[in-house]
Amino acid sequence: MPEPTTRLALTTTQQHGPRTHTCGELRPESVGADVVLKGWVDTRRNLGGLVFADLRDRYGLTQIVFAEEVSAEAYAIAEKLRGEDVVSITGTVRERENKNHTLPTGLIEVFVADIEVLNTAEPLPFMVSAHEERQQNTSEDLRLKYRYLDLRRPALQQNILLRHRLYQATRRYMDTQDFVEVETPILMKSTPEGARDYLVPSRVHPGKFYALPQSPQTYKQLLMIAGLDRYFQIVKCFRDEDLRADRQPEFTQIDVEMTFATEELIYEMVEGLMASIWKDTRGIEIGTPFPRMPHAEAIRRFGSDKPDLRFGMELVDVSETLHGSGFRVFDSTFESGGAVVAIRVEGQGDLGRGKLDKLTKQIVLKRIGAPGLFYVKLPADGSDFTASVKEEVLPRSFVQKVIEATGAKAGDLVLMLAGPQPKVFEQMGTLRLHMANETGLIPGGNDGPWKFLWVTEFPLFEYDEEDGRFYATHHPFTSPEPEDLPLLENDPGAARARAYDLVLNGAEIGGGSIRIHQRDVQSQMFRHLGIGEAEAEERFGFLLNAFRYGAPPHGGIALGLDRLVMLLTGASSLRDVIAFPKTQSATEPMSNTPDVVNDEQLEELHIRTVVSEGDDA
Repeated sequence: MPEPTTRLALTTTQQHGPRTHTCGELRPESVGADVVLKGWVDTRRNLGGLVFADLRDRYGLTQIVFAEEVSAEAYAIAEKLRGEDVVSITGTVRERENKNHTLPTGLIEVFVADIEVLNTAEPLPFMVSAHEERQQNTSEDLRLKYRYLDLRRPALQQNILLRHRLYQATRRYMDTQDFVEVETPILMKSTPEGARDYLVPSRVHPGKFYALPQSPQTYKQLLMIAGLDRYFQIVKCFRDEDLRADRQPEFTQIDVEMTFATEELIYEMVEGLMASIWKDTRGIEIGTPFPRMPHAEAIRRFGSDKPDLRFGMELVDVSETLHGSGFRVFDSTFESGGAVVAIRVEGQGDLGRGKLDKLTKQIVLKRIGAPGLFYVKLPADGSDFTASVKEEVLPRSFVQKVIEATGAKAGDLVLMLAGPQPKVFEQMGTLRLHMANETGLIPGGNDGPWKFLWVTEFPLFEYDEEDGRFYATHHPFTSPEPEDLPLLENDPGAARARAYDLVLNGAEIGGGSIRIHQRDVQSQMFRHLGIGEAEAEERFGFLLNAFRYGAPPHGGIALGLDRLVMLLTGASSLRDVIAFPKTQSATEPMSNTPDVVNDEQLEELHIRTVVSEGDDA
């Protein structure tokens, strides 16, 4: 049973008055001053006649000292204090005898004259402390259930504070660029395209529903048609997606739209914003402009539309090199229009057979889904290479050509995958990242390097073989490249979009496009997406009508604020940079969300629930 809160007498009024300093503020120049501090007891040490405690708030720690000779009453209370008790103390700042140079307040301490116990804490479900050595390995589920305790940890608080500074840096910069911050509706029309909408039933309109926005896309385009010229918003968005470790059902983005925009104008504006954010939140200067790379080149060189440029290990298409080798696997790949792709892994030429077998089974076959792995080992001692395919199956002369094509040298390992295009490049891109992680090529933490990249010229459409239809690569409002407009009629799959993604260290942190601003082009886009005239009118008629009244060219971007904070702080999860996040299963353990509601509420909303067998009750 929890210990009763009568362990210490509580103060009903704060007789000490307001605090004079925070727990991270006092320095040697304050020695001799009488102060009032308030906060949580972090640690306590009783040395007999003296009780030392660290008092904590979000600003830092201050060591406070209870001496029986200074105040017997305060000393008696101090002997009963426990971690996370909330107290107010008055006292005098003194120079600290045993100085702690790792702590900003470590050169001083406060001798306590009086203490008020503002509240006591029962035994905690896990240790909370500013001292890292006192932290426990606590399950994330337990920490999320008691999120208000977890948020007392300085590391999490620093993440939230950096997020706050990012908000302020964004607003300051956007104001200098003449952007207007406009709030768009949270309750809007459902226009599903991609992820599922979160639906909100209307009480006053039985059988009708609002949707929570996946993006303010249509509203910000309407603001451009309205003549506001430059819009931005730090906005909450919602997507009812299947479970993914790197996504939250509700997330925050920096949403931007500009009238008369070109790609270059948007690149310049966003690069300035990134430079301001890094300078204001981390004191880091980042170079601009950022490099650009067409989507097709990114896939060819890195096997990814969000390539990590912090290391090399670029992909090499060795198909031409291996044509005519007589190796059945490669020959059949080429006959079906496929390719053989290689990477050179430096310093791994002596990797053992057991590790290569594990790499093949666990990573290539199971995770990546490729049919097999081919490799060439070049021992560090300069002895002859070893190939995974016997010489009578793949002649050594062809293997030698692959070694030359990849630039491999003694001590290196060459890995090859064969398969259809572009899938084989994407599979090799995944293997590239795995090998870089395994060999320590990717820097950890949040100290950079910061490798920004614009990925451009995305395909306008993606064709889904299973559904037998095209989907928009970005969204249905993205403009095609002007020279590719004729392709919409005869070869839509070859059309390129005026779309661009901003990538940082292998993570997509933003995506945008120049929008369609002409009604006929937008209607044509809808037709290719299988959205007929009647459906387009029902779902997007308000936007199509707006195009009739002088819609200007416009474009924009949305930047993932949560992911930006995660990268800036070096956090390993989005949940570590959101105050009250959802779990991977889209629940919040602390408040037990989502939860059932009573029958009266459902009746008011004209809703009846049907729980299928196997669903959560």
